[in-house]
Amino acid sequence: MRWAGESDDARHQLHRVSQAVAVCIRHVVDFRAGGGALDASAEVITRMWKGAEAQNREPSPEQLRAAVAEVKRVHWKLDAANQTATHLSTAPIALNSFAKSYIAGHAADQALATDGVHAVVVNIGGDLVVRGAWTETVDIADPKSDAENSEPIARLRIEDRAVATSGNYRRGVDVGGRHYSHIVDPRTGLPCEDVIGSTVVAPNAADAGALATAFSVLQPDESRRLAATVPGAEYLLVMKDGRQISSRGWPTLVAAVRPKALFFPAVDTPTWNQMELTVSLELAHFNMQARRPYVAIWVEDQDKFPVRTIALWREKVRYVAELKAWYRGDRLRAMSEGSDLLNSVSSATRPAGKYTMNWDGKDNAGKYVKPGKYTVYLEAAREHGTYQLIHQEMDFNGEPKKIDLPGNLEVTTAAFDYHRLSK
Repeated sequence: MRWAGESDDARHQLHRVSQAVAVCIRHVVDFRAGGGALDASAEVITRMWKGAEAQNREPSPEQLRAAVAEVKRVHWKLDAANQTATHLSTAPIALNSFAKSYIAGHAADQALATDGVHAVVVNIGGDLVVRGAWTETVDIADPKSDAENSEPIARLRIEDRAVATSGNYRRGVDVGGRHYSHIVDPRTGLPCEDVIGSTVVAPNAADAGALATAFSVLQPDESRRLAATVPGAEYLLVMKDGRQISSRGWPTLVAAVRPKALFFPAVDTPTWNQMELTVSLELAHFNMQARRPYVAIWVEDQDKFPVRTIALWREKVRYVAELKAWYRGDRLRAMSEGSDLLNSVSSATRPAGKYTMNWDGKDNAGKYVKPGKYTVYLEAAREHGTYQLIHQEMDFNGEPKKIDLPGNLEVTTAAFDYHRLSK
């Protein structure tokens, strides 16, 4: 980013910066010195690839060399004592990898300092901070699955630490029919492909966020060496071939994953062993942002008996009551107590607004439901905002069917797609 109102000829001007910005710039300098895998001025390269997408052609070798040379320049001179910074170039910088985690950590520390507060959990876009007398169960999203409610690749028990996840599997550009990651290597100008997901747990939130992005660029041996310079840092890397590489202390954070079939084993049926339901939705944008509301998605049979809650998004337990229909269903709430629905999730940042959830046809006890007609509910509420409830009857009889639903103030588009499983 550039400072607001700054022009291309604003080089060598002195800017007074806040303590927060000064801290983020200091992280930029520190991690740049650590090998150059993470550089805020790599925004130069990111914009080059976005331009390549608009022209539908890959950058030339000359463009790549020029962009890398621009990134390698010294862009900022920081005077932390006087809280000033001098911009030495015209290159924009993006502090995403530093600022989001720093804000989460700072917010958690400030909240914990409040009288009467004994524990805090902050989740910003899949990066979490846990502080105080509390243990949070955190699911790590599988980078090879796009659905929000897919089985996690790992489940952690986090106490007084931060968790950050980065990955190349949700955002990027498309050029010439090929998809390229939004994460680029500042040293080469090329999008990163080898590591598709990296999760870091560290005492300091800003360190966790920066390392997670850097590890998406570095090779595993390089990541291991960099992690050794940050006390208490543990990590999990997922490679494009599916291999998982973790730090030595990672297993000490892992919690047991309870089987979904709590009472009965799942029995294949001719209907459900080949089918699934995909619920897709896009959230409304307000003030150019897609603010995530509280959402519940569940299925009821013809007797109005709830058979499965597919998804439940809530930031705080008290806000679940704003999901009026779901909350008033005693059976729905009882089914969810102690389930994985209430776990926090760490994942790579998703493009604003678009989400998918899958249902495998099993009830909350792990048994396939009988073929027949059911009603799928989608409820959305925004704090101090509007409330919407969508429901649609569907016949789960083995015949594929997709229903596009009309949008509303909260959910602009939604679809229920009952389809065969891909082989």
